Amino acid sequence: MDTDTTAAGIEFVRTPEDRFDVVEGFDYTPKYLDIEGLRMAYLDEADAGAASSGHTILLPHGEPTWGYLYRFMIPPLVAAGHRVVVPDLIGFGRSDKPVDRSTYTYDNHVRWMKSFSDQLGLSGVTVLCQDWGGLIHLRIVGEEPDRFDRIVAGNTGLPVGESLGDGFDFWLNMSQTAPELDCGQLVAGTARNRTLTEADVAAYNAPFPTEDFMAGVREFPAIVPITPQHPSVAENKAAWATLEKWDKPFLTLWGTADPVLGHLGQGFIDRIPGATGQPHQTFESGGHFIQDDHGPDLAEAINTWLAS
Repeated sequence: MDTDTTAAGIEFVRTPEDRFDVVEGFDYTPKYLDIEGLRMAYLDEADAGAASSGHTILLPHGEPTWGYLYRFMIPPLVAAGHRVVVPDLIGFGRSDKPVDRSTYTYDNHVRWMKSFSDQLGLSGVTVLCQDWGGLIHLRIVGEEPDRFDRIVAGNTGLPVGESLGDGFDFWLNMSQTAPELDCGQLVAGTARNRTLTEADVAAYNAPFPTEDFMAGVREFPAIVPITPQHPSVAENKAAWATLEKWDKPFLTLWGTADPVLGHLGQGFIDRIPGATGQPHQTFESGGHFIQDDHGPDLAEAINTWLAS
């Protein structure tokens, strides 16, 4: 394993590019930003001939996925005239992967994604919050609400020191005790509406040649603030205080067949003023990674919502 080190002393690995040769049906050219000495990969897609009235849509992924999760959503969103920005979180996809698990703090990821948005000059954003993409960006909305015009939430949470339920507790234990993690099979196991292909499984495994590349995959479940002792409880409570006053549009698109977070959707509708009167949808055949199960449906719902 060849490692490098940032000026701040963060040791990291970079997935060899040929690992992504197995990826099918995702023919986009990645771009890169420097985030505190770490390379962050992202896509920035738009139809050059589209009207300038399109929205900027930010699609952050959760774990253990990467931008490939949005393969069914990018084309219809771009075709509708929107600018679609899809980052690979630090530790995932084509982005650099610190090897020390202690680097993967909630606060670090919030700061890194703020830097990403600052460097791209993102404003007036519609953000899709799912899994850790939601934990990070709902926090950022709480701290930088003026950056965002609209929020879409699906199968995510913003915990403040309490358990998310038995499904998450099972995943947390498994992620910390399993001697090996097969990310492709993990994602495939969440699907409820479709069966992931061998190519899908290979694409989800591509960023992680060995366990040395998976510090983020291992650490993310452990830093979800589900006890009062976890860091970030106070920051998430502050974010909720902002969200409970959020009167800009807030839409939920939720997979209720998700045993981990499928029960949390109504809580957002009940607590956030901007959710009132929105065309929320639930998908009974939607698992945790609803982008895999219902990607085209999500894109259609978002396009219709933005057009209205």
